[in-house]
Amino acid sequence: MTSSLTTVAYIIAGVLFILSLGGLSNQESSRRGNMYGIIGMLIAAIATTVTIKSSGYPVLGGVMAVGAIIGGLLAARVAMTSMPQLVAILHSFVGLAAVLVGYASYLAPGQTLTGTEARIHEAEIFIGVFIGAITFTGSVIAWGKLQGKIGSKPLMLPGRHFINLGMVIASVVLMVQFMGLPNHGGLMQLGIMTGIACVLGAHLVMAIGGADMPVVVSMLNSYSGWAASAAGFMLSNDLLIITGALVGSSGAILSYIMCKAMNRSIANVIFGGFGAEAGTVVKRKDGDAPGEVTAVEADDTASMLKGSKRVIVVPGYGMAVAQAQHPLFEVTKELQKSGVDVKFAIHPVAGRLPGHMNVLLAEAKVPYSIVLEMDEINEDFPETDVVLVIGANDIVNPGALDDPDSPIYGMPVLEAWKAATVVVMKRGMATGYSGVDNPLFYKTNTRMLFGDAKKNVDAILGTLRP
Repeated sequence: MTSSLTTVAYIIAGVLFILSLGGLSNQESSRRGNMYGIIGMLIAAIATTVTIKSSGYPVLGGVMAVGAIIGGLLAARVAMTSMPQLVAILHSFVGLAAVLVGYASYLAPGQTLTGTEARIHEAEIFIGVFIGAITFTGSVIAWGKLQGKIGSKPLMLPGRHFINLGMVIASVVLMVQFMGLPNHGGLMQLGIMTGIACVLGAHLVMAIGGADMPVVVSMLNSYSGWAASAAGFMLSNDLLIITGALVGSSGAILSYIMCKAMNRSIANVIFGGFGAEAGTVVKRKDGDAPGEVTAVEADDTASMLKGSKRVIVVPGYGMAVAQAQHPLFEVTKELQKSGVDVKFAIHPVAGRLPGHMNVLLAEAKVPYSIVLEMDEINEDFPETDVVLVIGANDIVNPGALDDPDSPIYGMPVLEAWKAATVVVMKRGMATGYSGVDNPLFYKTNTRMLFGDAKKNVDAILGTLRP
């Protein structure tokens, strides 16, 4: 393929990637956006493959085949509940690839660049490896937290900000020493910086609490994009530069949107993690155990739902874990047959991945028309008979609005407690992933339906069906 045809193919692929991002911004067009991305990546892969020497085809073909098999197996086996973990670990691959590309580019024989061009190339390598190393270890730690291998409680080391600043300054000093050394003489500086960046990436994410994990995932997505863009500069590949910049900028914008939804700044998320260990029972301000709750059974819940005129369902990560979305939609259809107006309320940070709940509901074929965002549905709660909260915690926490001492004070939430009755499905009274107590559970109009969400939803469905 000539360079002109390669350029045209890259332009087409770049346009398809832009169309893909545009399509993914809306539920109705998400399938089309996903297809645009697949076609664009296929064109990019083919165009890049045909530009290399034919002698490299056997190795490249073998590597691509192995990657395709692994990717296919992952896609077939990973459940939607594990999608945040999968996304996090895939980000780590991008970061590691950028590191390896940086070292390969630096050690490549026959370098012909001199003067300013050589210094620019060296800067590209150093910065690319730095970003890639942070992305790699940070993503691995994020995967560990999401998978439950590492506790969700933030690691708050004394003087942690100065530790981070010291590592950044040390990396800058090493970069100054690295520039201009002949005959790969800067390999030691590059290696030391790589180690420092790996520690920095791990420390940054370890200091982030469970409540901020949705933002962390999108933030690491941005990091991986910039790492890919840096690799594009090192390889002089225009499409990789463009694609990385698209991913990096869109990830940064998504991180901003997530932070706005939580009333937090990016700096708060990166440097000021909060939350207790997930699964703990938080003490109240007076030191006593949490107040009394009112338990309810599945058949009582079914009667309340069937006797209602308006019902709002608030899904959370507990629904994802229990895989309750499919029977939940069956419950929705039974209620609609009885003339009940049913809607789903989605908070921007519900679950552990931006858009996680939207994807799960789409998987269960819940119509987009009854799935509403927080800003669209919050005013409907006072006129709602029953709100069914399934495995959600922070996003329905009234402390975010009326408790200045709450760690999530100021965060916009779904105001479920304003409904006539709230039914909360939980396995027990332990806190969620962020480790923040929820006063909603102790309100007089709240009923707690304990147990596995799927079993309870199945029981409700059995009672509703004739």
